[in-house]
Amino acid sequence: MKAFKRRRRGGFVATFDAAEAQLLVTLARQVVELLMDRNGAPESDPDPLALQLGMGGPATPPEDPVLQRLLPDAYRDDAEESGEFRRFTERTLTTGKVANAEAVIGSLVDGGLDPEARPGAADASPVEVELDPAAAQAWLRTLNDIRLAVAVRLGIEDEEDAHLAAHSTDDAVIAMSEIYDWLGYVQETLVQSLD
Repeated sequence: MKAFKRRRRGGFVATFDAAEAQLLVTLARQVVELLMDRNGAPESDPDPLALQLGMGGPATPPEDPVLQRLLPDAYRDDAEESGEFRRFTERTLTTGKVANAEAVIGSLVDGGLDPEARPGAADASPVEVELDPAAAQAWLRTLNDIRLAVAVRLGIEDEEDAHLAAHSTDDAVIAMSEIYDWLGYVQETLVQSLD
């Protein structure tokens, strides 16, 4: 990857090799799928006004640990208040997260990625993304969501956990740890280009 840079005429640009771009698309799609599953059919007896305003979401917290991290309780000490807050805000929050992830996917496709290409194809061209400020914010939010999801799956809560994952004896854990670190690098270069 060539790090994000600010263009003189505005916007931010980075170049990914095709495998990196495909990895980002795959991870973003997984986040979208997880959120869409959570944002499915409204509860059986929704508040009609809330439903009209798009606020009729679930009142119970998600069971999946990744979703618990992406959609945390608003009030840790008050389950009832947290449930009410969740019911009126979660659908909008998940819709925004999905839109951000789809914007990332769209910018990679616009940059030249064939999302249907076989991962690791030797003839795949680099993918150059150019982001305006709104797209850059969507990327930051989605990179954060993906890193949180990977961290939950790896059991990373602090630097010591990250170190343990990186030095695991399990090759799959090591590979996901490297992806976690790489996502942090992508995120960091984008943040630095915004300054």
